[in-house]
Amino acid sequence: YASEFAKLNSSVCTGGGSDDTKALQAILDKAKDENVGVHLIMDGAALISQLQVYSNTTIECLTKDCGFYQKKGCNKPMLVNADWDMHKIVTRNITLSGGTYHQNGQNQEKHNPKFLSVTKDDYLHKFTGNPTLVHAIEMYGVENLLLHDLTICDFRNYAFMLGCFRNVKLENVWLDQPFGTRGNQDGFHFWGPGQFLTVLNCGGKVGDDIINVGPDEGDTVSSITDVLIDGIYVDEGEQAVRLLSRGTGRVDRVTLRNITGVYRSYGFYINSHFVSDHPGNFGNIFIENVDLKSAEKTYEAPPFLFSVGGNIECLTLKNIRHHNAHDNRPIVNLGFPFYLTNPDNYKEKEDETIKRFSNNQRMQNIIIDGLTITEKADEPLDTSYINVYDKVENLVVKNVIAVKDQPENGTLIHFEKDGCVDNLILESIHTKGLKTIVDDESKVKYSF
Repeated sequence: YASEFAKLNSSVCTGGGSDDTKALQAILDKAKDENVGVHLIMDGAALISQLQVYSNTTIECLTKDCGFYQKKGCNKPMLVNADWDMHKIVTRNITLSGGTYHQNGQNQEKHNPKFLSVTKDDYLHKFTGNPTLVHAIEMYGVENLLLHDLTICDFRNYAFMLGCFRNVKLENVWLDQPFGTRGNQDGFHFWGPGQFLTVLNCGGKVGDDIINVGPDEGDTVSSITDVLIDGIYVDEGEQAVRLLSRGTGRVDRVTLRNITGVYRSYGFYINSHFVSDHPGNFGNIFIENVDLKSAEKTYEAPPFLFSVGGNIECLTLKNIRHHNAHDNRPIVNLGFPFYLTNPDNYKEKEDETIKRFSNNQRMQNIIIDGLTITEKADEPLDTSYINVYDKVENLVVKNVIAVKDQPENGTLIHFEKDGCVDNLILESIHTKGLKTIVDDESKVKYSF
């Protein structure tokens, strides 16, 4: 019990009290020094700078009022694994159970040049050019990791950053920003190599995306496979979900379901995000039961529910609901040139790079099975719901119900200049008030 060794006279909401870092770290060090497991029970709130955990460690907080509050000006993660590696598993069997982890982000700097990863390896510095971001909880090289029933509060940058992992589960983890959001504040951020990731019933308020699975975002080669994300709640976030692949690293065997809440600019971003010769490597991705309400955008770039591009083997979108639209943003963009989302930042010198990216992009199979569109008389008009910007080999759109209580307007499938489809399959399309199903049949080689 923490109270037997530490003062615990702080508050997970307001901080204060005595610094308990040294007392608590001495307990956690037993997992290293005595080669035994440690089960630390937080029966109160501790003021800390940073805690480091070793293999075979459990931190259990008895209530949400128990946990940790980070001191002002620490400018580093409040919890890390002491032994870490970006390429191999070095830490095993870590559990964080219950409680509140309050980073006091209003009083932490965004960057810290003395950040842990820089002193041990130049890995992050080499590939991201931004190695000093101050996250709340950060771990690398971990197997058998469990986080459940806890709140991460007022995080400065990412709430949770994990790289190089196997067999990880997050359940009932809530993200809280009581002072509002400011800038690049992701929720859960994952880098490869990684396998067997489960995220259940998590969400909250973020300044960027709730969850980002970006296997090779750091090194351009690592993969993440076998992912189940079930139950994501978006509390007026800028973005909901991002799946990123920028090089040869692969995102594969991924299932996302039951995504609800309110988003402002981007719903699902499935693309490279980095302009290069290689547009990513996406395997089989299945997304179902999405009901995200659009709100006023905050990014300068045009908003969307789904933006899909890169090398896509098979993407299935099932049971997507569109209603109470704030504006006429598209439901799905296919092959959209993400690097041009902000025309003001476009540089002519990037022309050749952009052309190489587009030429290398390959979208093989896109399946949209179950799309419900309901719009009232006072909602925006003339929406193009599915926009094709580049070649799609096989596009299946079926089980669509579009009911618009408006004069006929809008297009289900719209083709931009370079957009085309080899094989288009339409099945069970039922509409009322929709003007056009396909606006340019000359862009379709075969239709069924």
